[in-house]
Amino acid sequence: MLVDDVTIKVQAGDGGKGAVAFHKTKMSLGPAGGSGGDGGNIYFEGISDLGSLQQFRYRKEFFAQSGKLGGHQLNDGPNGEDIILKVPVGTVIHNKTKGTNSEITKIGERLLAVRGGRGGKGNFLFRSSRNTSPKQFQKGLPGEQFTIRLELKLIADVGFIGIPNAGKSSLLNELTNAQSKVANYPFTTLEPNLGTYYELILADIPGLIEGASLGKGLGIKFLKHVERTKLLFHLVAADAEKPFHDYKTIRKELGAYNKSLLKKKEIVFLSKSDTVDTKELKKKIAQFKKNRIKAYPLSIHDWDTLEKVKKILNKLIKEKYVENKNSPEN
Repeated sequence: MLVDDVTIKVQAGDGGKGAVAFHKTKMSLGPAGGSGGDGGNIYFEGISDLGSLQQFRYRKEFFAQSGKLGGHQLNDGPNGEDIILKVPVGTVIHNKTKGTNSEITKIGERLLAVRGGRGGKGNFLFRSSRNTSPKQFQKGLPGEQFTIRLELKLIADVGFIGIPNAGKSSLLNELTNAQSKVANYPFTTLEPNLGTYYELILADIPGLIEGASLGKGLGIKFLKHVERTKLLFHLVAADAEKPFHDYKTIRKELGAYNKSLLKKKEIVFLSKSDTVDTKELKKKIAQFKKNRIKAYPLSIHDWDTLEKVKKILNKLIKEKYVENKNSPEN
């Protein structure tokens, strides 16, 4: 089971207390208490593992180590160890305590989420010409503590959508090495599957049904994963009794969840086109054309139709390359 929405509590380490100490070496009298160590921070770091939020399913609280007490002979206390929590790329980090949001969009990207408390000063730092033997010190500051909600929203270049058993997993397997489970019954895919086609990330979004935006079937759980995709491949089974009705059903659920999804670029494919005769296929394509929608035939067993898909993807790769080349970072 994919864990894609979880709430946890995180607390950074407290700063260590400063020390009160004096030199014991002859001819080196004076304050020598070191400062306390800083408390450990808590970071989130992006990784490619889609299932890494599973670690938060049962463990809900995380505490970084506190800084240690300042030492004698001007030795500061050691800092507390940091904690690095690994999350999938595409995770939105909602700080419910502060009301702020941030997200991890790249593998290896590290975000400081909870800052450790600063260590307190030892008496050495309170020395002055008027106070040559200070006994003052500071306690360390407390570390931050927040309630954080982690919400996974996939970041993919192309998202495959459609009703259950529309052939999305089969297409993903054919284009990539994703090895998604495939069978001739609804809801084969119970969680998003990812695959890579050269520089592109392809996502097989689990099948949606009428009422999905209201929580029916797999429900709203996976509709949010459509939001981040740049392009949608909408697969409609050619052997369905009413393919255009199936198409409208998915569009209705997308709009009910978020109307902006209806503006996202979409390419429609009549999948499993090899399972119907040519006359019936043309009739179903014409129904889409009548509604000003261009639908392409598609079969993983038909080289020509697969080449059409690859041509679209290759064009997207070129556009992505130009976009990256012209980005401010370059």
